Amino acid sequence: MDDRSLLRVLGHGVFDVLRWIQSVGMFEDDLRNSLLRIAGHRRPKKMTFDDRSEIQLATLHPAMQKAARAFLGVAKVICAKVGCDVKIISGTRSYMEQDALYARGRTILNTKIVTRAKAGFSNHNFGIAFDVGIFKGKEYFGEHPLYNELGTLGKSLGLEWGGDWKFVDEPHYQMRPHWAKGMTERDMLANLRNRVSKKIDILA
Repeated sequence: MDDRSLLRVLGHGVFDVLRWIQSVGMFEDDLRNSLLRIAGHRRPKKMTFDDRSEIQLATLHPAMQKAARAFLGVAKVICAKVGCDVKIISGTRSYMEQDALYARGRTILNTKIVTRAKAGFSNHNFGIAFDVGIFKGKEYFGEHPLYNELGTLGKSLGLEWGGDWKFVDEPHYQMRPHWAKGMTERDMLANLRNRVSKKIDILA
């Protein structure tokens, strides 16, 4: 697999990468491995991202932090091509923070609903979810075509993307534990709460 060829195509966007994948017969696992390898090669080991992203990355489960760093390394290259930047703006939330978000659009006047999840019912409460924001200088974009493009990237790295949900949440990415494959979201969250209460690693 030639990483330089993939990087050249990646410079034009994720959808060009996918078309190229089809033309060369590349499998999803091969793509994931190549993107992870490129993300590692494109930045020195000790290089950090922007301060806001680093603060949120530090709150994530180590496995999710590794996946988020791989995602962000490539996502920043994609966004830079059109003069934008992407940052991780939310990582792990406490139950108190989650309830405060849930109150928006419900018990807090003049606000809009931003989440359907109460405390303990969001993957953010367990260190396996993060949200990104697209920026151009200091201007934040809540909506932008790049969110859809980055969603394709996130899924290629094995993450679940909120843009695929009925309640669309394009900035959101989460990691499904291996033991939760085939489980409903409700059952998985119940298991996560149980693991936390028993001090069991949520991804073990």
